[in-house]
Amino acid sequence: MAPRRRLPSLSSLRAFEAAARHGGFRVAAEELNVTHSAISHQVKALEAYLGETLFDRGGRAIALTEAGRILFPVLRDSFDNIVAATELLRRRKANAPLAIQTYVTIASRWLLPRLADYHKLHPSVQVALMTSDPGWDYTRDGVDAALIFPTERHPDLDYTELYLGQLFPVCAPSYLERHGPIETPEALLDETLLSVFPADGDWSRWFSAAGIEEAAQPERWSGQRVSVDNYLLSIEAALAGDGITLTVLPFVDKDLEAGRLVQLFDITVSQPGAWCFVCPKDRRGEPKLEQFLEWLQNAVKADSSMMADLS
Repeated sequence: MAPRRRLPSLSSLRAFEAAARHGGFRVAAEELNVTHSAISHQVKALEAYLGETLFDRGGRAIALTEAGRILFPVLRDSFDNIVAATELLRRRKANAPLAIQTYVTIASRWLLPRLADYHKLHPSVQVALMTSDPGWDYTRDGVDAALIFPTERHPDLDYTELYLGQLFPVCAPSYLERHGPIETPEALLDETLLSVFPADGDWSRWFSAAGIEEAAQPERWSGQRVSVDNYLLSIEAALAGDGITLTVLPFVDKDLEAGRLVQLFDITVSQPGAWCFVCPKDRRGEPKLEQFLEWLQNAVKADSSMMADLS
């Protein structure tokens, strides 16, 4: 077993190195943003640890003793090497792709079509989209930030709300041609409803918003129910005429405009959480993340299908 390193406190080493480099305690205190007396105290603590005097103190002037002249260049070079290594890693991180975690539906139906605009504004930044299970570990998976609608919030993460999605039912005209018109919300109970099982309560909440409280229980539905694991699959199934799904306008605005989908009722219900930009709290001020967040906020404001606000 390797012997344990015995080191003096880092604060005392930093105080001594700064004082030796500047030739005085006052400038060292300004650099380290502490008081003159704090520098003096730290240096005295280091001298006590070493059993050596590091400075000859004469009036306002200080000079290195022999022990100080031995220690100073070692510390100076060590701190310079630490700065060089950490700056190298920071530059590597700055040049690395910006890894954004999101849902496959947001990626394919909203974010990807807009990334060309982002790259025009910031050509030096590469964006890597990750659409795997959103229960990620930032330190393990290399995720920088996320665009998700969280149902719970963690104390070590920072959340910036962007958009509150309103769910409403849509289907393809071909579905209505085969099954006939759907005149009332109650009639949906006899139809094929497409559900997203990670958000399994969507239909129940929509029926409650439509005033059909007894229909909030899925066992009361007489029609067929098909479950998929994301909104993209439910939209694709609806486009194919396989059923009726709940969705938000930004995902289907082009399909509604082109007539590939029709909105059945104006009744809406909020998604179980606002779209949020999420990142670790200790990274919230990083320029690359702030830049992407600002672009996201502007993209949301510019999207006419995202007029519902967070109020």
